[in-house]
Amino acid sequence: MTMSQLTLPTTEVLVVADCWQDEADAEAVIQRAVAAAAAAVEVDVGDAELAIMLTDDSGIRTLNRNWRGIDKPTNVLSFPALRPERAGGAQDAPRMLGDIAIAYETMRREADREVKPFDHHLSHLAVHGFLHLIGYDHENDADADEMESLETKILAQLGIPDPYADRERTD
Repeated sequence: MTMSQLTLPTTEVLVVADCWQDEADAEAVIQRAVAAAAAAVEVDVGDAELAIMLTDDSGIRTLNRNWRGIDKPTNVLSFPALRPERAGGAQDAPRMLGDIAIAYETMRREADREVKPFDHHLSHLAVHGFLHLIGYDHENDADADEMESLETKILAQLGIPDPYADRERTD
């Protein structure tokens, strides 16, 4: 598929926490990251929709506790949509890829600790979350290597350095 044939998913960004107010470019950064990820994968997401909620540690902690049983904040959570078969008159309805939540404080601490520009880390988390929505995971080493390699490739297309470059490998 060439770039001219590529159709991107519709991405809605919802800001639900005041801590994001100083990050005026956050929505543009996310839109650009999701577009790059969609262009890099061999999955048709052109008629699909996803929502990205920009929240705080309190909001993501509640989601993490309710959906994963882990009572602490995290940087990003992805909630892939169920893929029901389209019935009757629903053929023209968009399909939902799912939802992503990104927590400001955790993300900010990670970016500062790793000395990364905020927008680079936000791009990384948006790409990471998107890949989860389309079926990638990191439950085992082989899947993690595949997902991280794809993330690195997508981020490089955005001019963002490998987010895993400084990490010690355990294999």
